[in-house]
Amino acid sequence: MSYPKPFSFNRLHTYSLFERPSKVGVSDLGRPVRPGSTMKEFLAGLPLQLAAKDIREVAARWARAVKDRKSVMFAMGAHVIKVGLTPLLIDLMDRGLISGFALNGAGVIHDSELAMAGKTSEDVSAVLGSGAFGAARETGQFLNKAIGYACERDIGLGRAVGECLLEASFPYNEYSLLAQAAERKIPVTIHVAIGTDIIHIHPDADGAKMGRATFTDFQIFCSLVSGLQDGVYFNIGSAVILPEVFLKALTAVRNLGYTVDRLTTVNLDFIRQYRPLTNVVSRPTLNNGKGYSLTGHHEIMLPLLSAAVMEELNTNPSCGGK
Repeated sequence: MSYPKPFSFNRLHTYSLFERPSKVGVSDLGRPVRPGSTMKEFLAGLPLQLAAKDIREVAARWARAVKDRKSVMFAMGAHVIKVGLTPLLIDLMDRGLISGFALNGAGVIHDSELAMAGKTSEDVSAVLGSGAFGAARETGQFLNKAIGYACERDIGLGRAVGECLLEASFPYNEYSLLAQAAERKIPVTIHVAIGTDIIHIHPDADGAKMGRATFTDFQIFCSLVSGLQDGVYFNIGSAVILPEVFLKALTAVRNLGYTVDRLTTVNLDFIRQYRPLTNVVSRPTLNNGKGYSLTGHHEIMLPLLSAAVMEELNTNPSCGGK
């Protein structure tokens, strides 16, 4: 067997660069950031490529939904609260830029601890060895009582916790998403997987009541999803529970005759994972929708995206800017 000869390119067919279609042109390039630039100038200077382009498109779609009075839902993992974004979320509520929230069980814990004590996020590694992780007395007592309150009044868990926070007049309620949402009558649904949260190991825990309260919230969540036509749905920092909840709610409302196919979905997290990409970005938007996946830290990306939608609203009066 002989060695092959080097391949010859002498007869390769070529074409003109100037006639070839290209994906990037000088009009797509970014502009340098100047000292003292406004947020509007910063955003306008981003290159029209990849995530920078997606952020501007998402902001435009979000602004359009607000202008047209369509639903904008935020489904969030607890990390969004832990990294300090509650004041931003409350401001977005006050500006009319969010119409409903969904949280997992951990989200309600961190939010309530912030309201009660002005702090949250236990150092798990330091206390797990002794079995002390999750044993904060006040957290378990307050939230398990709120679960009972939800069942007594036949309301969802999110509303119940918010009302209990307001009734207790905790010193840091102004930083609580649930308390502030309850005061404004903005729906917050809580989706609990029993066994995943610290309050489930407390003496006051009642699985039957938890199930009833969180099921009521799932029904409320379905009502919110049924109105998402032409709206925007964000999944921020939930890798499993909320993407699964969203998919079940979406199929239920479609089964019952609601048209929810022309919608925008956005997943925002540190890394790209299977369920959010499949159950939020891809499957729900197969017909007439559009899905986006933005990768980055919540504490940076969410303020950036919020600034982008505010600039979009201010720049385009037709989108409801003031």
